Amino acid sequence: MTVTVRTQYLEDQSDPDNSQYVFAYAITIKNSGDVAAQLISRHWVITDANNLVQEVRGLGVVGHQPLLQPGEHFEYTSGATLATPQGSMRGAYFCVAQDGKQFEALIPEFVLSLPRTLH
Repeated sequence: MTVTVRTQYLEDQSDPDNSQYVFAYAITIKNSGDVAAQLISRHWVITDANNLVQEVRGLGVVGHQPLLQPGEHFEYTSGATLATPQGSMRGAYFCVAQDGKQFEALIPEFVLSLPRTLH
């Protein structure tokens, strides 16, 4: 599985005066293997600029446990709320291939940040 991420700050849903910064992230999961594989569960590690860590675990993504044939992809959008204007996320999807092999698809760390706040 190959995972790509796009992020966006949601100004209209954020409340900086109350330390609530809302971000959306769009994920594309592509089966880059040779056999069909199903995404079973997710594990996220979300860290804000104060090093406050939230861990999120659960079945599937946005209510789905997509079964992807080789070359197929699945896209979804979700979000995270931080107490700081910057932070990061990383994680993994637990998957099972059609041949019974279990594996993790790692999600490399990506930055959540207000526009024009990183140098």
